[in-house]
Amino acid sequence: MVWNSGWRLASASSNAGILGLIGAGSMYPEVLRVHIQKCKKATSKPFGVNVPLLYPDIEALMAVIVEEGVSIVFTSAGNPKTWTHWLQARGITVVHVVSSLKFALKAQDAGVDAVVAEGFEAGGHNGRDETTTLTLIPAVKARVTLPVIAAGGIASGRSMLACMALGADGVQIGSRFVASTESSAHQAFKNAVIDAKEGDTKLTLKELTPVRLLKNKFYNTVEALYKKQSTVEELSALLGKGRAKLGMFEGDLDHGELEIGQVSSTINEIQPVQQIVTTIIKEYNEASTHLYKL
Repeated sequence: MVWNSGWRLASASSNAGILGLIGAGSMYPEVLRVHIQKCKKATSKPFGVNVPLLYPDIEALMAVIVEEGVSIVFTSAGNPKTWTHWLQARGITVVHVVSSLKFALKAQDAGVDAVVAEGFEAGGHNGRDETTTLTLIPAVKARVTLPVIAAGGIASGRSMLACMALGADGVQIGSRFVASTESSAHQAFKNAVIDAKEGDTKLTLKELTPVRLLKNKFYNTVEALYKKQSTVEELSALLGKGRAKLGMFEGDLDHGELEIGQVSSTINEIQPVQQIVTTIIKEYNEASTHLYKL
C-alpha cells in the first residue's frame, strides 16, 4: 500500500472499526513521524505501521515508531528475525507478511505474534511461488500455531467469509481501499483501478522483487525486455527509482508502476472507507446466514 495508505486512510479505517495501517514503505523517517502524529490526532482507536524490512534507513524508521508510541507493526519483505524481538522488547506487537508456508514457519521461529499469509492474487510485492490464497491459507493454518491473517484477492464480505472457512483468524485488505476517498493515491490511479478488467494485472519482475502490476506502457516495456532475454541489470535500470510514486501518487498512468491486485476487476466504485467497511460486514453476515441455511 505504498503511496496509498497515509494517515487519512489509516485513521479512517480505525475509526470504521478495523485496524488501519500506515504504509511506511514510501516514507522517509520524519515523514512517517508526521503521519503517525496526524493519525493519533484523527483517531483514538488502535492503528499500526507496515514496514518493508528492505528499507535503506530502517534503524531511523524503527526509532520513529518507538518514539511515537506505535503499538502494532506489520513487517514485510525481509527477515523477521532482524527486528521482531527488538520491537517486542519495547511493547510492540509484531505481525509478519509471508507468501509461502516455508516463510510462515520461519516467521513463527522468529517469534512473531501473527502472520499475514498473502496469496498470489495480491497487489504490489508478492511471492515468487505464485501460491494462491485458496491454497496458502489452509497450508499455513495446518502448520503454525500463530494467528493467521489471510490476504490476497479479498475485497468483499463473501471473500472474507471464504478465508475464515479456510481457517483464517482475520483478513487484511489492500486493493479495495486503494479505491477509497481517503486513499492518498492519485485520482487517475484510482480511476484506473475501478476501470480494470479481468486479466489486466500480472505478476512480473521476479528477478528483482516480484510485483503485481496493472498493465500499461511501462509494463509493456518490461515485457519487451523479457522477450529480448534482457539481464537483471537491464531490468533494474528500466525500473530505476520512483516508478511507484510516479504512477500511483503522481498519476502518470503510462510510465509509472501501477501496483494493484487481481481483485481490482471486481472494484467498480470509489467510496469512503466507512461505507466500504459497512458493505463488507453486511455482505459477510448475509453470506454467513445463507451458508447456514444451506
